Amino acid sequence: MAKLYFYYSAMNAGKTTHLLQSSYNYRERGMNTLILSPAFDNRFGIGKVASRIGIESPSIIFGEKENLQALVNKYLTERKIHCVLVDEAQFLSREQVYQLTEIVDQLHIPVLAYGLRTDFQGELFTGSQYLLAWADHLKELKTICHSGKKATMVVRVDKNGRAVKAGAQVEIGGNDRYISVSRAEYKRIFYGEGKIDSIQMSLPITGEKS
Repeated sequence: MAKLYFYYSAMNAGKTTHLLQSSYNYRERGMNTLILSPAFDNRFGIGKVASRIGIESPSIIFGEKENLQALVNKYLTERKIHCVLVDEAQFLSREQVYQLTEIVDQLHIPVLAYGLRTDFQGELFTGSQYLLAWADHLKELKTICHSGKKATMVVRVDKNGRAVKAGAQVEIGGNDRYISVSRAEYKRIFYGEGKIDSIQMSLPITGEKS
């Protein structure tokens, strides 16, 4: 039975690596996958998802207003699709998450969506909000804060390592702007006078781009 899966985490927990591994597992068995990624995320090139550990795959890009069910239907005219995988799913709209449920319920194709749960202000992304509400299966991918605790939140920092507390929710960036931290560290940095020092900001992190 097809299901909608939502794999969520803070940054650098291996979401893209997990996505690419899942796609590979399908393809190894002779099955076709469709990898979708938002058009504005071009850090690693347009039409490509890439993990920081060095693996990548072509993807089908979609816009903010794209009908994902119609997009999948288009590719179904060319070949059978056994699984749809969505990178950076936190950026989906409410309508697009609903369309993912239709891909599952009407087209009977499993959908694996990967994304952040909360933004730099500790608020749910729209896509994550509705995936948490509507997905059949939720799975947290874990990573570690520099404090040694499990990282569950993301803080946006300036060049001095201090929290950025206002600004657009969506601002593409990497480890120089976004740091995964525990809830306690998030409160210390965002609500207190703490900061991330340059050593912590430059620590090598295994995982993927967001």
